[in-house]
Amino acid sequence: MLPWLICAAVSALALVLLLRLYLLQKSLDDITGQLGERLGSDTNNLLFLSTRDPHARKLAAELNVHLRELRRQRQRYENGDRELKETVTNVSHDLRTPLTAICGYLELLEQGGKTPDQERYLALISERAEAMKSLSEELLRYSVAAGLEDGLDLEPVDLNGAVEEAVACFYGALVEGGITPQVSLPELRVVRELDRAALSRVLGNLLSNALKYSGGDLDVDLAPDGTLTLSNAAPGLDEIQVGRLFDRFYTVETGRGSTGLGLSIAKALTQRMGGTITARHEGGRLYVTLRFPQ
Repeated sequence: MLPWLICAAVSALALVLLLRLYLLQKSLDDITGQLGERLGSDTNNLLFLSTRDPHARKLAAELNVHLRELRRQRQRYENGDRELKETVTNVSHDLRTPLTAICGYLELLEQGGKTPDQERYLALISERAEAMKSLSEELLRYSVAAGLEDGLDLEPVDLNGAVEEAVACFYGALVEGGITPQVSLPELRVVRELDRAALSRVLGNLLSNALKYSGGDLDVDLAPDGTLTLSNAAPGLDEIQVGRLFDRFYTVETGRGSTGLGLSIAKALTQRMGGTITARHEGGRLYVTLRFPQ
């Protein structure tokens, strides 16, 4: 009789342990699911458990503390980022009017008789004014590009045609700069859901970048999987400089007339359209790769 009682007690204890293990596993699965949902969406909801298991509830309470802190930091970042974009936009607008007036007065001064020194000084002032005007325009474009959230008009876009059109638009400037582009496109059309205007801006900025850094050549290759690679000889660049090409306002000496915002804008627009853009320096060549997955 005693062995049967022991077996029954052990069986009952095992059932209780299995039940508690099942409930604990269910609580952990519930926490995992809720945590993924909270982190993946902009919500104020915290983790909630129906179980009374003290260990699971303690874990949920600790995670809720970190969720509150993460939400506070996210709100702080979003508010600061929004204020920065608004400030950049306002400063860009405020700069355009006085810069336009300065350029106008410079044109009037250039019409009168001037000494060689005056001509040289006016040329320097005009060059700096144009550089500031270009920078203010790029700042405005960057703030607009970085601030796009749901403003993209996505539609089926033929990447083959878009690349051909972009190269055709820059062909004259490329040839004038001693660069004859070599374009390779797949026979099959590569179609992606993109914003046509944003894509045109991205391709234009990449070709402008090639004009600044190319050592005399440019290869444009579009793969069937939607990967676009622009490569050119870049003797004036190194791996460290290439690693910073997408940083805002970063320029190098070989970047003639660069404001340091063109590739930043290209990166912001590419990411808004669900793509990626990277750059690498290998064998004395610069490779800029643009990917739009299916």
